[in-house]
Amino acid sequence: MTDTAKTIRIVIADDHPIFRDGLRRLLESEPGLQVVGEAGDGAEAIALVQKLTPDVLLLDLAMPRLTGMGALEQLAAMQTTVHVILLTASIEKPQIVTALQLGARGVVLKEMASSLLFKSIRAVVDGQFWVGQQAVSDLIATLRDMMASGREETRKKDFGLTKRELDIVGAIVAGYANKEAAKKFGISEETVKHHLTNVFNKVGVSNRLELALFAVHHKLVQDV
Repeated sequence: MTDTAKTIRIVIADDHPIFRDGLRRLLESEPGLQVVGEAGDGAEAIALVQKLTPDVLLLDLAMPRLTGMGALEQLAAMQTTVHVILLTASIEKPQIVTALQLGARGVVLKEMASSLLFKSIRAVVDGQFWVGQQAVSDLIATLRDMMASGREETRKKDFGLTKRELDIVGAIVAGYANKEAAKKFGISEETVKHHLTNVFNKVGVSNRLELALFAVHHKLVQDV
């Protein structure tokens, strides 16, 4: 868990000064949150992340000079430690998937209640994902569709996973619940949970969403 005594340092990146000002006031009204910088476009956001090393970057998608997604791509290449949350008016599911694959830890709509924004910030600092009000099952379905439309590549590494564990990974990416996976493979639900625990440990993830993203990125599943 996050140390509640530690202040979470935040950079806001949005091209509307009035929105930035209101957001800064909102965030700083919450104990434990501090806005340390504001950017009007993606390029400024990257510069501030390098200069200030904040804990969280709240990043808008639609900005001049360099968009939020463009900034996210550059930050991914830089391997920074900042936790990026896309804070946007609207976003399509494929964009959510792309953002998560580029390293974003959260996606929050601007219309959401302030209490949810506060929770999302603390969640990503704690190492979790936060995806607005999108169900994980819907997101995994989008991942599956992206895999089907993309060019297949030969799997180069299986990370020590057994055949059965790879089967379970495929079921997770396909959106199966544990009970459904158990029925599909003719095993108990407890066995599915046991396999999942082993898979999490082997590939270094902590939940089903992270596993699905990892599996797509590393081509662990060829046909879902």
